[in-house]
Amino acid sequence: MEDMLKNRGFLASQKPKVFEKSLFIEFMGDSPTIRILDYLMTERDLDFSITDMARNAGVGRTTLYRIWENLIGNKIIIPTRVIGRSRLYKLNKDNIKIKKLIEIDDALMMEELKKHAGKEIEIPA
Repeated sequence: MEDMLKNRGFLASQKPKVFEKSLFIEFMGDSPTIRILDYLMTERDLDFSITDMARNAGVGRTTLYRIWENLIGNKIIIPTRVIGRSRLYKLNKDNIKIKKLIEIDDALMMEELKKHAGKEIEIPA
């Protein structure tokens, strides 16, 4: 495996990441769009470059570019600022569809916490 990675130009510190499926990905299905949504919902208050978004979500940049117009067109992500030559984007938390997906993600996490805690957890209204 190590030789194969070296042959492809990877250094030891650059081995491809293996991503564990989140509750959201298990529930919604594993696709590039869901991986991007999952990552952005996890880091909902931060903004990212396209490269960082792809790397941290476990999606290839080419794949992200393929779904990019859908993400922008549906106002799932919005541009936030420009740093040097990089444009940064973040999850559009004002989009009603994103609000509903965040509710689902939060509900999945609470359900999992309840399962592990073995007791009811109050959710403030």
